[in-house]
Formats: sequence, C-alpha cells, structure tokens
Amino acid sequence: MSLPELLVIRHGETEWNREHRWQGALDSPLTEKGEGQARDVGGILLGLGVSATSHRFLTSPQPRSRRTSDLALAIIGASATTHDALREIGVGDWTGLSAVEIEAGWPGPEDEHFLDRYARAPNGERFDALWKRVGEVLDSLDGPTVIFTHGITSRVLRTRALGLTLAELDEVPGGQGVIHRIRDGRHDTLAP
Repeated sequence: MSLPELLVIRHGETEWNREHRWQGALDSPLTEKGEGQARDVGGILLGLGVSATSHRFLTSPQPRSRRTSDLALAIIGASATTHDALREIGVGDWTGLSAVEIEAGWPGPEDEHFLDRYARAPNGERFDALWKRVGEVLDSLDGPTVIFTHGITSRVLRTRALGLTLAELDEVPGGQGVIHRIRDGRHDTLAP
C-alpha cells in the first residue's frame, strides 16, 4: 500500500513528561515549554506550505494532543478532527507512576530498553493491539495528513507506515517539538 505524505507530531511537553511519569490514558497539562513546542511546530507547518486545504488533520482525543494541535494549527488557520485510534498506549497499573516508582515496584532487567518496559506493564495495552489500531488510521488515509499523537503511538504508527516490524520499533526516532515526515517510503525529522 502506498501512503500519502504523513506529518506526525508528538504532543508538547507536559507536566508529567517533566516529572518522568507514565501518562497512558490519563493526562496532564502542557508546560510553558510544551506550548512553545506546539507553536514551533505550527511555524514548521507554515514553512512547509501546509494549509487548511492542503492536508487532512487528525489528533488523538487526549487533551495534551488536542491542545498541541490547537496551538499549532491556529498558525495556519486549520483545526484537527479527533481519532480515537491515535490515543496513547495504555500503561495499565503504571498510569501516573514515575519511572522510579515503576522500577521500585516492578524491577526489570538492569539493561532493559525503555520500550521493553511497555510490554510488561500490568494490565497495559499490548503492542500488537496498538499496531492494529494505528493500521486502521493508516488504511483510512486518502491524501496528505498531519497527525498529532503521543510518543509510543507515534513510533508504532511510523514504524508500520515505513513497512517495518515491531521488532524494528527502536529504529524510528522520538522527540517533542519536531515533525516526523514520511514521504515516498522515507522518514526525516524537521526541527525549528
């Protein structure tokens, strides 16, 4: 399947990001830095020539993603439609806990990669379920699209869009305040 151009954006920094807390289905407000990141992304979109009519705009229904899309898209006079499949991966019993609290209560291997932690979150969503729901988003695209979502959801969506497997998830970069562009089967990251 050939995909249209995708511009994928993670929400701006939140209070819980700053505190290294796992958000999952819960939410915390954007920090001042996070709001600035959202506006910076809007400036990048403007510089790319993205307009209210050139692209479709989708956002996770979670407030941190919606706030990021509102701030970014105000710069180009557009608004996003919410899509439930763009919500962040559920982290079950770890929702709202800090990385330190998780390690104290559920110690893992010393050299555990941070992505592997998600796979063992008690009562959390599994990567294969997230893989399936982002596939539904990708299958629905019929033109250039700007997507506002979350850290893990963004990585899984871009991994799938690039034709990679979940085992290759770590090959796609993360980051806030940037746009991850997928075009013609290639990935690049645009920063202010």
